Amino acid sequence: MKRLRELNRYRDRAWEHRMGGKGDDFGGCFVMPSPHGVDLRIIAASGEGWDHVSVSTALRCPTWAEMEQVKRAFFRDDEAAVQLHVPPKAHISVHPHCLHLWRPHEQAIPMPPEWMVA
Repeated sequence: MKRLRELNRYRDRAWEHRMGGKGDDFGGCFVMPSPHGVDLRIIAASGEGWDHVSVSTALRCPTWAEMEQVKRAFFRDDEAAVQLHVPPKAHISVHPHCLHLWRPHEQAIPMPPEWMVA
């Protein structure tokens, strides 16, 4: 994940305070405008071997374009991040309009052959 100070223009200090702390290079709360005219509410964290970014809007799930915008903003160009679809018994829904990006620290995310995704 990028150093989050690079995104300070989107940082929401009041939200970070309500969440019990202040953000730093490894985590924080952000509000980023979407090209679709809504605010993307973002929580980013790096720890326990993972980078994790959650993205939500007030009235709907983020679109593919919005998730791609956030991926490009929060992760370096040479990093892959994934959305996970876990088995139903492991699913925990805390917010009805929230999607997540994940990246493990210690291993590369397996990628299909380029011809499959081009």
